Amino acid sequence: MTSYKHLFQRALAAAPERLHFAAHSHHLWPDASYIGQIAAWEDGVRLADRKWERVMGEIWPAAQHHVVAELRLPDPDTIVFAPNTHELLLRIASARPGRLRILASDGEFHSFRRQSMRWEEAGSASVERVPLDQIVARAKAGAHDLIFVSQVQFGTGHVFDQIAELAALASPEGPWVVIDGYHAFMAMETDLSAVADKVFYLAGGYKYAMAGEGCAFLHAPPGFGPRPEITGWYAEFEDLALPPGSIGYAPDARRFLGATFDPSGIYRFVAVRDMLREEGLTTATIAAHVDTLRAQLLAALPIPAELLNPNSPARFLALRSPNARRWKAELEAEDVITDVRGDVLRIGFGLYQDARDVRQLIEALSYLR
Repeated sequence: MTSYKHLFQRALAAAPERLHFAAHSHHLWPDASYIGQIAAWEDGVRLADRKWERVMGEIWPAAQHHVVAELRLPDPDTIVFAPNTHELLLRIASARPGRLRILASDGEFHSFRRQSMRWEEAGSASVERVPLDQIVARAKAGAHDLIFVSQVQFGTGHVFDQIAELAALASPEGPWVVIDGYHAFMAMETDLSAVADKVFYLAGGYKYAMAGEGCAFLHAPPGFGPRPEITGWYAEFEDLALPPGSIGYAPDARRFLGATFDPSGIYRFVAVRDMLREEGLTTATIAAHVDTLRAQLLAALPIPAELLNPNSPARFLALRSPNARRWKAELEAEDVITDVRGDVLRIGFGLYQDARDVRQLIEALSYLR
């Protein structure tokens, strides 16, 4: 089996005894990300005030092109970046007037769950939460302004494969469809070409893009939400026809921009994507590597647990057991890193692991009480 550890020498050398199986939570960074980080710092001191010409004129467009290539999108101008997806969610919601009627799955990530509950508490939204397999039926039957669903559920690894059915319901007048693609982006091949004019898509660099924090992105379909209420000065568009004092917006996805940001995450993302291209590593290639590791573990899994996602392309196993929290703690005491969500132990796979790592993991799991 091919090993790609040479691409992660700095991260692996930083904790040589650690066995890291939480790529779905905090993916280890490849050496290329270090090059990107240093480039951001060097541009900052070399160019000073003029660094933004390089950031917005070269690094930003390069990152846009990498995203559209990955998602088969037709236009890089529909991509905008932000420090995290929560900021982008707030700007999307602010572009809808009045009290929001939201439909969501009952397995959304903590950030959306908390925010939507707070909107309910404040009276600014009503939220209907249903199991993933009921989303499309409820969307067709209900009257909602915004439909929010994860492409891969963070807790169970279940995959939502009916994006096209939701997209068919979407329009600039409503409803809007927002797909949280964080656990799918660069984990599984995704083709949005047929729905690019209908759905919002959120993801970022923290998981399988291997670029770390600070590089979330939004694909915003043209004509949806032209004037977000939560807006920063980067979203301003110089239209000389506007009367003095008017609030202008960029005509593309930049309408969802905020204010000054740290561009280093975008540098890292571009550096990692460039490295993958040079190495000939596509999402399909990486997924095949991960599938081999996953199959190796499942063939010899020594713990009694219910596998929640047996046929999922998700990059982690979701193993339900009343012992999940204890198992996670016992593994961590041996420097074997996994994570837990409720009663679900999650074991995640990445490019930096090989067959020897899985054999060591199986041995560590066999000692669990």
